[in-house]
Amino acid sequence: MHAASPPITADSSNTPPHGTALAELALALGGFALGTGEFASMGLLPDVARDVHVSIPVAGHMISAYALGVVIGAPVLAAVFARAGRRAMLVGLMVFFACANGLCAVASSYGLIVAARFLAGLPHGAYFGIASLVAASLVPADKRAQAVARMMLGLSCANIVGVPFATWVGQAAGWRAAFVVVAAIGVATAVLCRLMLRPMPAPDNTSPLTELGALRRGQVWLTLGIAAIGFGGVFAVYSYITPMLTQVSGMTEAHVPLVLSVIGAGMVAGSLFGGWLADRGVMRAIAITLVLNIVTLGLVMITAHSVLLVTINMFFVGFAALSMGPPLQTRLMDIAADAQALAASLNHSAFNTANALGAWLGGVAIASGLGWTSTGPIGALLAAGGLAIWFVAWHTGRHGRAA
Repeated sequence: MHAASPPITADSSNTPPHGTALAELALALGGFALGTGEFASMGLLPDVARDVHVSIPVAGHMISAYALGVVIGAPVLAAVFARAGRRAMLVGLMVFFACANGLCAVASSYGLIVAARFLAGLPHGAYFGIASLVAASLVPADKRAQAVARMMLGLSCANIVGVPFATWVGQAAGWRAAFVVVAAIGVATAVLCRLMLRPMPAPDNTSPLTELGALRRGQVWLTLGIAAIGFGGVFAVYSYITPMLTQVSGMTEAHVPLVLSVIGAGMVAGSLFGGWLADRGVMRAIAITLVLNIVTLGLVMITAHSVLLVTINMFFVGFAALSMGPPLQTRLMDIAADAQALAASLNHSAFNTANALGAWLGGVAIASGLGWTSTGPIGALLAAGGLAIWFVAWHTGRHGRAA
């Protein structure tokens, strides 16, 4: 049995040169860049497909390539660069992200675009993992989950501001311009992290082998399982929200972006709530947020037939989904012992696994003739699956402490 690491506490030597608020803003801007880069490409698929002469489903492989980059890059980069300073890692990851998006903007062929999207996904999970550790180190131990939540606000805000803006730029000036915008935000993040954070050397006992030690811990795998299964529910609904709103709720396509913004607003509120809740008990917070997901996703089938009710419920779907993020991230940091960076980074590999799983199961239900609203119950079942894994983690963790 491996002992869990002590909670991350504020380190006076890491006091930001221009204040904690600006340091957190710099970290959140990275999440904004990553979120904008990941999701804006979905709205630009028809433009990309037309420009490089492939079908839209084939162009969709660039989305899968990005997700594959996240899944592979998170553990590999966190382990290989385990001894690198954390500020240096954040700056380097965002410079790499900016270059990969710049490559996508100038890519002349479909194959090069897919390769560039894969490269752009590599730093995604590692950035969020390292940024979570840095954010937690800047505040007292009893506020660390809220600091992580504030860092993750950038990802939530990307769905409200960044994605619509990048999509508009892509439609007005060509899809390549959208990736130039994302690259510029990446460069701005690298500069701000360099200016707003002090140098942060990695812990003395850190090495690639110690980081890989996280993979030997059962609680780490169980927590990742909660994320990969439980978080998949929201993607089952989100992946097919446009046809559900237009064909079941009766909305026009022009109103769909408004609902997406409502979901984004729910995500912002949910992220803050999840951080507040996690600082009052991480495992309890995970259970509560999973129950919220079961309820809100289960209500999709009932509320989808009313424009007003579905809009209200979509706010709470976004709220419940992102409220899971800070507790899961904090839990991984707490149980990682001396493998903090890898464990924290793996959380976003799990989230991208959830993305693929939820979208696939939702598609299977729709293709089976169960209707667009069937994604709601499918999502609720996935959240219930996450809750079942939570119970196993709670039960084994309690017996481990007793032993």
